[in-house]
Amino acid sequence: MTKVAYFDCFSGAAGDMIVGALLDAGLELQALRAELGKLKLPGYAVSAEKVRRGGIAGTRFQVCVEQVDQPSRRLSDVEQIIDSGALPGRAGETAKSIFRRLAAAEAKVHGTSIEQVHFHEVGAVDSIVDIVSAAVGIERLGIERVLCSPIALGGGTVQTEHGALPVPAPATVELLAGAAIAEPAPQPPLWELTTPTGAAVLTTLSAGFGPVPAMELSAVGYGAGARDGGPLPNLLRVFIGTLTDAGQADSVVELSANLDDCTGEVIGAAIEKLLAAGALDAWCTPIYMKKSRPAWTLSALCLPGAAAGLEEILFAETTTLGIRKRLCARSKLRRRQVTVETAYGRVRVKTASRGGRELTASAEFADAQVAAEAHGVPVKEVIAAAMEAYRRRSPVKAPEGTDRL
Repeated sequence: MTKVAYFDCFSGAAGDMIVGALLDAGLELQALRAELGKLKLPGYAVSAEKVRRGGIAGTRFQVCVEQVDQPSRRLSDVEQIIDSGALPGRAGETAKSIFRRLAAAEAKVHGTSIEQVHFHEVGAVDSIVDIVSAAVGIERLGIERVLCSPIALGGGTVQTEHGALPVPAPATVELLAGAAIAEPAPQPPLWELTTPTGAAVLTTLSAGFGPVPAMELSAVGYGAGARDGGPLPNLLRVFIGTLTDAGQADSVVELSANLDDCTGEVIGAAIEKLLAAGALDAWCTPIYMKKSRPAWTLSALCLPGAAAGLEEILFAETTTLGIRKRLCARSKLRRRQVTVETAYGRVRVKTASRGGRELTASAEFADAQVAAEAHGVPVKEVIAAAMEAYRRRSPVKAPEGTDRL
């Protein structure tokens, strides 16, 4: 069963709220302190306390920094700090991925390169600690998948290193490309609900944005923000549990571009690059455009966090002048693989089920093709043998199945 964390952002999200929610759901503060202590990042202390927001108890996570004036850091500086500590499992790479996403957003907003971006607020000690703590928390709690609700944004203005900016801040907007944004309340608060740090963490980690998935709930945590008051309690809620078969659902982004002046060779190369860059699927559909011209719609499907990178590929590799983008809710069957023994060798069989009931099974074509070539027989003969072996349920030390996107 897949262990999942679902963040309910009814009142937005910030880095400290994400960490507070994980602490409230069972992450041990002492264990977190021990992991943070591995970093070569002196001059701060972390604390957590129970507080109330709108009558609901939550955990307030705080980073107390000794030095008020923080140096301006670049991405390479931050990555060096993260690499200085032997963080558990994937936590280090996760934290660096979050900062790389932040750097890409800042670079686009300020018209510079990722390498030249100077982190100001998000490069300060407290932001580094928030992001590393979130990555460590996900790892130590054994979270295999993160999902997220539509994200509330707030309104008004926020003071930054560059002066007053509209809410949501430009970097936050860039980070939320491909994510689901919550519909504004009739009277939205005139302050920032989701910070760049919060947006970076959630959009990097989340496999999808939508309603709470079907799960067996094991823990709930509330992370408290600094502000008290407002139309809703200033809390971020996290549900932790295991997905059930009925919970195979997420959100994906579909990118589409119409092409009437692009050759088949160029389109084929673009599809290869899209798939190599993380597209879940990519395809072409024949269409007619203005002046009755035969043309193609090139489409790609991806997780929200990969949308910006795939857009760059579409613009760079094709002749399109514009890309359509839409967020799609996706229901999926639970997929697994078993290996069966045939007269032609071992062949993997892919199965798909829902609610504990198997709905389909098919032999892995690549395995069947290799076996067919090795034995000089038609590939359909190997496929038939594999399916017959599977129907007899004779798996040979079948490897553990894994859920796949």
